[in-house]
Amino acid sequence: MSIASVQAHKVRSLLTILGIVFGVGAVVAMLSIGEGARQETLEQISILGLHNIIVRAVSPEPPSTQGQQPTKVTNSEGLTIKDAQAIKAECSFAESVEAVSEQKKLAFFGGEHADVTVLGVTPNYTNVYPARVTQGRFVTQMDLSETANNCVIGASVKQKLFGFHQSLGEHVKLGDEWFTVIGVLAPKGEAAKSSGLASRDQNLDVFIPVTTSEMKFGREKDPIKVGSKFSFSGGGWSLADQNKIQSPIDEITIALHRDADANAAAAVIGRILTRRHNKAEDFAVTVPEALLEQSQATERIFNVVMLAIASISLIVGGIGIMNIMLASVLERTHEIGIRRALGATSRTVAAQFLTEALILSMSGGVMGLAIGYAMTQAISSYADWRTIVTPLSMILAFSVSVATGIGFGYYPARQAARKDPIEALRYE
Repeated sequence: MSIASVQAHKVRSLLTILGIVFGVGAVVAMLSIGEGARQETLEQISILGLHNIIVRAVSPEPPSTQGQQPTKVTNSEGLTIKDAQAIKAECSFAESVEAVSEQKKLAFFGGEHADVTVLGVTPNYTNVYPARVTQGRFVTQMDLSETANNCVIGASVKQKLFGFHQSLGEHVKLGDEWFTVIGVLAPKGEAAKSSGLASRDQNLDVFIPVTTSEMKFGREKDPIKVGSKFSFSGGGWSLADQNKIQSPIDEITIALHRDADANAAAAVIGRILTRRHNKAEDFAVTVPEALLEQSQATERIFNVVMLAIASISLIVGGIGIMNIMLASVLERTHEIGIRRALGATSRTVAAQFLTEALILSMSGGVMGLAIGYAMTQAISSYADWRTIVTPLSMILAFSVSVATGIGFGYYPARQAARKDPIEALRYE
């Protein structure tokens, strides 16, 4: 009887459940966006190493301009391998320390080329970062000792330069230097863009011994480093050359012991480097674990906002169901009286109208799931956001629609069940 009643007023029923449809769709979209962001954040942070601390070389602020007191010029060399050695020696919480130099180069093989990032590393790199070799081997201590022109290439470099051909043993040109390919890494995602680190496709990385990097791609010293001078004119200080120091090492990564506190460790490392660099602000300390917590806090705020919007739609839909059900009870008062006169109990009458409300909300829930899934695909395609629709999100959204139908359908059903049979039979 409930199904027949809904089918008898198709347009009215459709208009009634629109709020439920869009509410459920919004819940599905919100949960899928949140899950996609969570997975992407976890993948990005895992690339950096959740329990790592990353020290990145940055350009120091130039001395103050004319009319102000000059900033003190320090004799800091920037990040160096000696900094990494000092951290390893002084920090008991450091399980492993890796120093990396980084340079952009153009790689050539045959008629193919690719823009790559050349990283000078040690064999310890794979203990700090998740890097899995699928072909060949990684850099060894012998490569460092011999300053060998050997390289390990990322998955995208292999694809761009060699395609489906064998790459091991081949010679590629990095800038003006030739290197022998000794290994190929497995594909991996992009570095976290929100981390403050250089954003790049890590599949376009090329790894060489750090000693080879220093010898083949060594950097010239900066003019400030070799003694730029201040001059006084017009009542203020000025600097003849404001070029910035270029550190020999771009990044130092410290892998912590499992029981170490990342924030406390970062503070200690910051103090060590500040002392070694004579208080020069030429480095930045990043804690991926803190980045993850910050990202999760942002996601929680986003989820609360989206849930509030979805809740408004569901409440509007529930009010629509209640309104139509109250009107339906009023229209069918005479029918209720006849049923009660023929022996129907108040519970039976309540069940009939509650079932009708439940059918409306479930129909809206099913349509909402379809619309929500379509919304996630559209968001993924046009906004380039990662979305993941999980079975749990679909079940949760549908359950919310059912709960809305029961919650807002109970009052009209109760009103129908409480009608006096005699009065209902007299109603015109």
